[in-house]
This record gives sequence, structure tokens and C-alpha cells, in this order.
Amino acid sequence: MASFTNQIFVFVLYTLALKISASSETYSSNGLFLFSSKHVVIINKLVSHSVLTVHCRNKGDDLGVRRLNWGESFDFKFRVNLRKTTTYTCSFEWPNNTATFDIFRADRDDNPKSKFGVCSECIWSIYELNPCRDRRDGGQPQCLRWVS
Repeated sequence: MASFTNQIFVFVLYTLALKISASSETYSSNGLFLFSSKHVVIINKLVSHSVLTVHCRNKGDDLGVRRLNWGESFDFKFRVNLRKTTTYTCSFEWPNNTATFDIFRADRDDNPKSKFGVCSECIWSIYELNPCRDRRDGGQPQCLRWVS
């Protein structure tokens, strides 16, 4: 009987955590609550104005291949996992080039102690030289290096 009671308690606690997470944008946008909601936007800003082919995935989710004309964007939403290890890796192709980049990493993008800060809407401008995370306050974008 005690085992059944424990199962009910865990279920109620988990359900309550999900409801709070879904309704509390203050906590989730700051990366301080479990399962924080994220919105990633990828914008083709190649200086050459070439078509950008994007393929993003994580361990359990393949978002498929997208072709973006110059200035077009692709976006997706998800929640950070319980262990805060969520990572989405994208491959990018444009004429005579290929590159890979972790477009979202919980340790970088959902960590208040990260030098890049927490983003609930992570907007990435993709250039030939590097991907840059745009700042909502209009400040200098945070440009990082391609993984490959």
C-alpha cells in the first residue's frame, strides 16, 4: 500500500511542477526552474546572400532539413530536460562550405552563471564567419566559433 501512495505522491508532485513551469514565465525565462521553455530562431544572414541549408537535432528529436533563402528564418520550441543537459546541434551548408554548431546548449544558454546569460528566445544570425546570438536589448551580438 505504501508503494502505491508513493507513486501517487510522485505523480502529483510531477504534475504540479509541470503546471508551475508552464505558467511561470518569470522562473522559466531566467533558467531557474525545471523544464524551462525555449524558442530558438535561426536567421540566414550570409553575406553572400546564398541559400542556407540547416539540419538540427538532439538525441531524441530530428527537426529535418530546412532550406533558407537570405533573410528567412526557421524556429522551434522545446523544454529543457530535468538534468539541464539539453543540446540541439545543427549542421549548416552553403556553397562550398559546411559547418556544425550547438545552436542550444543548456550549460551555455540556460545557465544564469554563463557568460552568455540565459535566453528564453535564442535568436541566432548565421554568417559565413560565425553564428551570432542576437541580444534582445540591441547590444552587440555574441558571436561564437563554428564547431567544425
